[in-house]
Amino acid sequence: MSIYKHVVGDDFQYLHPMLQKRYQIPFEARGIMGHIQGGPKWLFPLFWLGIKYKLLFPERGENIPFSIKNTRLKGPHGEEQIHWERIFHFGSKKRFFNATMSLDEERMIIKDYLGEPSLFYSDLAFTVSKDGSLQIKSQNQKLILGKFEIPLPKMFQALAIVKESYLDDQEIFHISVTVTNTLIGTVFAYEGDFNTHEDTPIYPYS
Repeated sequence: MSIYKHVVGDDFQYLHPMLQKRYQIPFEARGIMGHIQGGPKWLFPLFWLGIKYKLLFPERGENIPFSIKNTRLKGPHGEEQIHWERIFHFGSKKRFFNATMSLDEERMIIKDYLGEPSLFYSDLAFTVSKDGSLQIKSQNQKLILGKFEIPLPKMFQALAIVKESYLDDQEIFHISVTVTNTLIGTVFAYEGDFNTHEDTPIYPYS
């Protein structure tokens, strides 16, 4: 049983069948992000810093080739971890948005460590919608400084909402991601489609 099936529980059966397969790790796919946008320009130093940690990046645009790869790892205490490698192709540049997730069985949430090495932490809540799509929402967040995890005040936290669905008529997965802050507004967002077809164009794209 994957950590995602475990955390969703009985509602996992109500996910679209293709999303059920998508969250039975391992998983690999590629596609196109229709648009990638971000917040005010004064945040760009943070995005440039994010390149080093494979977490954020300053580039924005439309029709950006994208790939995703989820693989199983074993944590330091033998726990199952899922590594998320998300790559966005801006011409010859590859930008990453990586994370490592694991299950907190006591609280029944997914623990999400963002970046490599990890720079931020967030609790993630998974819920299944009536239409069979999946919603992921961030909760408590921390700043990671080496071995120290510092809880962030609510005003400095970023609310991430991810929605994944499967479009039967096009045979593709659709995803939208928005990251917002109460003071700043939109910090980072993207939306697009991907699938597991080997012939999916990824780079270059036309």
